[in-house]
Amino acid sequence: MRMGYGLNIEQTQKLIMTPELRQAITVLQLSSLELESYIEQQLQENPLLEINEDQDKAETETVEMSEAGKETERDKEYDIDWENYFNDSGDPGYNKVERNSEKNQYTYENFLSLAPTLVEHLTFQLNLCLCSDRIRNIAEYLIGNLDEHGYLQTSLEDAAVQMGATRSEVEEALKLVQTFDPSGVGARSLEECLLIQVDQLGNKDLLLRQVIQNHLMDLAKGKLSRMAQTLGVPVQEIQRVADYIKTLDPKPGRNFTNSNETRYIVPEIVLEKVGGEYVILVNDTSVPRLTINSTYRSVLSQDKDTDSKTRRFVESKLNAAAWLIKSIEQRRMTLYKVASCLVELQRDFLDYGVKYLKPLNLKKVADLVGLHESTVSRATSNKYIQTPQGVLEMKYFFSSGLSNSSGTMTSAESIKKMLQEIVASEDSANPFNDQKIAEIFKQRGIKISRRTVAKYRDELNIAPIRKRKRY
Repeated sequence: MRMGYGLNIEQTQKLIMTPELRQAITVLQLSSLELESYIEQQLQENPLLEINEDQDKAETETVEMSEAGKETERDKEYDIDWENYFNDSGDPGYNKVERNSEKNQYTYENFLSLAPTLVEHLTFQLNLCLCSDRIRNIAEYLIGNLDEHGYLQTSLEDAAVQMGATRSEVEEALKLVQTFDPSGVGARSLEECLLIQVDQLGNKDLLLRQVIQNHLMDLAKGKLSRMAQTLGVPVQEIQRVADYIKTLDPKPGRNFTNSNETRYIVPEIVLEKVGGEYVILVNDTSVPRLTINSTYRSVLSQDKDTDSKTRRFVESKLNAAAWLIKSIEQRRMTLYKVASCLVELQRDFLDYGVKYLKPLNLKKVADLVGLHESTVSRATSNKYIQTPQGVLEMKYFFSSGLSNSSGTMTSAESIKKMLQEIVASEDSANPFNDQKIAEIFKQRGIKISRRTVAKYRDELNIAPIRKRKRY
């Protein structure tokens, strides 16, 4: 075999992940709240970016900057690619601020007060109690060792060592905390939590106490008949006690806020039905409008010579600022296109409810919109849409499905909704098992296995037949 060297020309296509492309991808997958934080960070890092407070002034400066970039041949050697951006003023996705628009008048009625945390709520009650300073200090320590559900996470022995107190003093402080609202707080176990609530309600039922102290696991597993035989009472009495226990709160502290709680959802898309048609609004009011700082831009447009390093620094920041603004506009257009496609494909769901939700995947939407599947996935991740059926995550519209007798597909969410209706309409004394539910679906023309029924039932937190049966 003869070996040698040769020179060949080959043409190939490669996708180069430039910093600008990375930024565009990052901006696309951010939610409104995350995008607002991202823009604030960019405002601190890039001196050429500023919030657009006067749209008319920004438009005038944009035109002046575009003309100044054409006056001198010297600027061309620096390859100022942001000129195309400023000359492109026909982007339909860019919503200009209305002229002479009235500013929103904010009052205290527009703001919500932060709900107290569990620690704050209990500390407030402690400060109203008439007790010694020593017991108060121990009670404060115990309150600080409660978890988010209101359970004590330290032993009385450790608390006594840490506070330099006796066990009896710690027990006295704990009993004081257990009298506070919410009822059941300060318990060391589920049994103690439920018993505290029973005592405060003044219930003297001995059977109720026996079940709480010794048979909670059997009750959770739905073994009512076994409990009735063990305790020597009718099964109806066990059913009565179980119904009463369900009215108690096993996690008394869960209704209070904590510092890591996400309290609000801002929908990216708002759908309004006007005259039988859906109007799509991209909800980006929380995202500030950005423009280029005129002071720094003048460095490139002035006639006198400017230091080369300074000029290149301003150019790099200007390119970054222009690309960020373009990325935000492109994000808005992509969201609008994807939302329009979802509205067109899921019109029956928007009009009639979840039972009419159709199976849908990313590929179908990507083909209709003319985008890549990954782009559609990023555009719909961590984003919500406000519809007549409620505020839903955009991923909710993408659902798998099962075949039916008509040759079409029925979405999984629609099947789950029908499953809830079947369970709600069953006879509680003789509930349906998973096989019977599968047969009911088959009668409706939907082929579904018993395992799939059990899977959907678990996802909906529907108890099995043994726990749903009532005596």
